[in-house]
Amino acid sequence: MVLTLSSLLAVHNVKPECLDDYNLVTEEAIGHICHSGDYPCEIVGSWNTWYGEQDQAVHLWRYVGGYPALMEVSQKLSKDKKFCAFREKRGQMLHSRRNQLLLEFSFWNDPQPRTGPNIYELRTYQLKPGTMIEWGNNWARAIRFRQENDEAVGGFFSQIGELYVVHHLWAYKNLQSRVETRASAWQKSGWEECVYYTVPLIRRMESRIMIPLSISPLQ
Repeated sequence: MVLTLSSLLAVHNVKPECLDDYNLVTEEAIGHICHSGDYPCEIVGSWNTWYGEQDQAVHLWRYVGGYPALMEVSQKLSKDKKFCAFREKRGQMLHSRRNQLLLEFSFWNDPQPRTGPNIYELRTYQLKPGTMIEWGNNWARAIRFRQENDEAVGGFFSQIGELYVVHHLWAYKNLQSRVETRASAWQKSGWEECVYYTVPLIRRMESRIMIPLSISPLQ
């Protein structure tokens, strides 16, 4: 199981009355970071949760250069007056926020910008400790069953934050397309075996259906 570095998943729980304003100032802040040329990072995708926990924003960042890039970005942002003003304004709009540092599974697609409109599903699995390699080995064989309709966007697991957490990111045209695409996997020889061996590894799981913000490269 070969792994590549490194992403950050940020989840923000927004006060319901602030969601529209939050989206506006967040898109401005993301644009500032990504277009300034000063920060070795890029936004992979940015969404609001549609089905799942409500009034929530999810942001996936990639750091070009791994942990040194992460440290460089953090240090520069702490001195960036425009970002500091955004962070203060954002703080008044949130109930809570959390993040995880992630590694990418190399056998998944590398997330690339795509045109829309699409909906995105983030499926999150809390695994039993010690089972990550077994999970990865099974999915390395099984991912081909879920790439036929170009629905597989990316696969990640946590390195810092809540541990033994896996995130699978999928894209669909709509909810009906999601149903049909997922059902078609069961018609392929070998998919049932993947489910059989991976389900016992799971402690709990969660699914979010998400709508991309206008600034998101994943539309």
